[in-house]
Amino acid sequence: MNAIFALIPLPPVKSTFFWHCLVLLCTAAVAADKDGFTPLFNGTDLTGWEGDPALWKVTDGIVIGTCTGPDAMARNSFLIWRGGVVKDFELRATVRVIGDNNSGLQYRSRELPEVAPWVITGYQCDIHPAIEHNGMTYEEKGRGIFGLNGTNVLLDPEGTLWRISEHEPVKADVAKWNEYKVIARGNHLLHQINGKTTSELFDHDEGKRSLAGLLAIQLHGGNANRVEIKDLHLKVLPVSAPQLFDESKIAKAVKIERPRTNRPQGTGPVAPPTKK
Repeated sequence: MNAIFALIPLPPVKSTFFWHCLVLLCTAAVAADKDGFTPLFNGTDLTGWEGDPALWKVTDGIVIGTCTGPDAMARNSFLIWRGGVVKDFELRATVRVIGDNNSGLQYRSRELPEVAPWVITGYQCDIHPAIEHNGMTYEEKGRGIFGLNGTNVLLDPEGTLWRISEHEPVKADVAKWNEYKVIARGNHLLHQINGKTTSELFDHDEGKRSLAGLLAIQLHGGNANRVEIKDLHLKVLPVSAPQLFDESKIAKAVKIERPRTNRPQGTGPVAPPTKK
């Protein structure tokens, strides 16, 4: 119980209504931890989330999404948080992916109901077995890859991509538990794995960037895989105005083409659908 309630002398009340109200009050007081993070899963079921019930479940407190193979899903599917839209925030998620495929944390995203239920477009922190893609900055069903793991980038107002710095890619085995972190402030997006920065993006493309939207978790179609999440916490940050584009930021930067991939799912070949 929160310390403030432990110091309050409780009257000898037998009313169940009184005790019910006290429990609700205590629960609200400890909903966010001392650092301001709030858990987005209740550890029991998918209350507050929406996705294809054939693909998502909770087992032993772990949220699990399962794709059984290339015939199981027509497209990527998402488990969507229905707690509201996110603007500026810090998100922490402990995740692993079993199978030669990838997943991702969607944020500031929007649904595409004209495509299919539970389909999302928007920013993504990739969770991928290929080191260059793990933790990269990416836009699902949009502008594609921005910065690979180990690359910090900037999009200018015309949408031109600039590499502003490089560092050693962060190594992590996605089949093991890793903590992914996304920090979004204005048009500055930062991704980390286990406390180490993988990629940063400064998005000055006003016509295509997003400053608010949905949170979701990706289940990737194709190769059989299982994404598991055992911890997901959100901290809402004060909304920051987008940083203005400054030509001096690209004075020493290198203009680059949008990165492409020959490993769209995992590190191995893509399994073909079964012929019928």
